[in-house]
Amino acid sequence: MGFYSERCLPRLLDFACGMGPIEEQRQRVVPAAQGRVLEVGMGSGLNLPFYDPARVEFVWGLEPSAGMRARAADRVAQAGVPVRWLDLPSEEIPLENDSVDTVLLTYTLCTIPDWQRALGEMRRVLRPGGVLLFSEHGAAPDAGVRRWQDRLNPLWRRAFGGCNLNRPVPRLLESGGFRLREMESGYLLSPRFAGFNYWGIADIR
Repeated sequence: MGFYSERCLPRLLDFACGMGPIEEQRQRVVPAAQGRVLEVGMGSGLNLPFYDPARVEFVWGLEPSAGMRARAADRVAQAGVPVRWLDLPSEEIPLENDSVDTVLLTYTLCTIPDWQRALGEMRRVLRPGGVLLFSEHGAAPDAGVRRWQDRLNPLWRRAFGGCNLNRPVPRLLESGGFRLREMESGYLLSPRFAGFNYWGIADIR
């Protein structure tokens, strides 16, 4: 990995993903996690303050970037729940079948290269009756905004570590074998091409 990927990008993503409206989304979604939690794309640990220690046994933090894990060190040390790092990509989750009570997916699905394989892995490790909690940005419902997302996506992806502006989040989750149990959506940030979010709860179909 290069200097930009391991030194500059973690700082940039930590700032961008820690903005007020995004933090409010984390505060809305994360406390519902319970039991043995798999957080896919833990990044710099921005979700850690919002876990409920009374509900969570421990968190597997799946994060392949050494730079992001280093960025998360202080938050992990201060976390109210135990964290066990998994340093592989989401397409290769090193856990047993049916071993996870909650999968947490926040601002990660946009970056996963093989999203279908990754969702298959999440489905494999999630126990029957478990849930996937998600908050993701993606394709906007307005045609004009979507055109800008499509135009800007190649440059955006290069600048932000593979992040895609225009992924249709609900369709991806359903294609990956999940059922959307609850979902809300709306513009949370400006500019609008980067600000449309989906959040909710899914389970295995």
